Amino acid sequence: MRNKKIICLLAAGLGALLLTGCGGENQKTYEQANADLEEANYDYALNEYQACISAGYKLAQSYRGSGIVKLRTGDYQGAIDDLTNALNDEKTGKSDRKDLLEYRAAAELKAELYDQAMADCQTLAEDYSLNANDYYLTGCVALAMDSYDEASSNFSEAYGSDSTYEMAIQIYEAYLGQDMEADGTRYLEAALKTEAKTADDYCERGKVYYYMDDYENARTELTTAADKGSTEATLILGMVYMAQGDTSNARSFYQQYIDADGDDPAKGYNGLALCDISDGDYDSALQNISQGLGDATSDEMRDLLFNEIVVYEKKLDFSTALSKAQEYVQTFKDDDAAAKELTFLQSRVGNQAAAGDASEADTSNESTAEESADTGTDESSEESY
Repeated sequence: MRNKKIICLLAAGLGALLLTGCGGENQKTYEQANADLEEANYDYALNEYQACISAGYKLAQSYRGSGIVKLRTGDYQGAIDDLTNALNDEKTGKSDRKDLLEYRAAAELKAELYDQAMADCQTLAEDYSLNANDYYLTGCVALAMDSYDEASSNFSEAYGSDSTYEMAIQIYEAYLGQDMEADGTRYLEAALKTEAKTADDYCERGKVYYYMDDYENARTELTTAADKGSTEATLILGMVYMAQGDTSNARSFYQQYIDADGDDPAKGYNGLALCDISDGDYDSALQNISQGLGDATSDEMRDLLFNEIVVYEKKLDFSTALSKAQEYVQTFKDDDAAAKELTFLQSRVGNQAAAGDASEADTSNESTAEESADTGTDESSEESY
């Protein structure tokens, strides 16, 4: 009897040890997933969150993380499903529900499920105190539904709660996406009434002028910001000169940004690649894209990889361009421009293949005709004897 008790106790202890070990590994996986999400290493983060979900570890949080990854990589229905699973978890508290509803509404907006997105926005308004981002999100949904008065009201609330350059630019871009630039420009004009004090302020003002196509004032503000130590200002100066077709100055500022150890060197390399494409130096463009990819987050990778497709198309290497486009749309499923590019390249490569087949057929026919002519000559010779 005593031996049986010892065996049972040993088994229980071993089981607890195994569970503790598994829990420790799951915790490490979950923490690594959070770190990868923060660093935009989305493929790694998704695999790690999915591993936690399979293990039943921190289900609501893991579903949330997985949903955010899918939202940022264009798998909107997958994001909605994961965020719904997190919302349905009985352990999800009220404050966590607000966060999940915000992300789900954003995914539904991207998926063009406007009624569902508005329903989540209304739930937020009914159950919670809204912040500037909530008003902005609701405004974007209303704008997509052509509810212009409701959109205007929510955008006004958003800017009233957060009267920053960044919010003004976000609202402007929302209106710009609906071909309502004039409605968005008034927010940019309102933002410019704010007095600049810091390097970041001058940089943001330069950004606003850039969006307004006022390149002279943009250069003035951005130069002041750069003189005050803003590395981002040098990047945007490159964009300003690029918009004016001055690739020489644009290239200079993009290189300055890289040399200054800017936060996102990939953006600088992408700028250099754009200069190369404009100048017709496609091999140099590919080198800069390759350099940028080495330091790129997922969002920066998107621009670099799309420009890589453009370069191969410019080089008339349609087969490689098609292969790159196919890989791209597998990763970034929400890019309509890339989908159109893929369709074009498929047609172009298909036409080339058809032309090649026709050329081979013509060559084959010519060869057969020559052989027939030779055979006919021989036969006529025989008959003449």
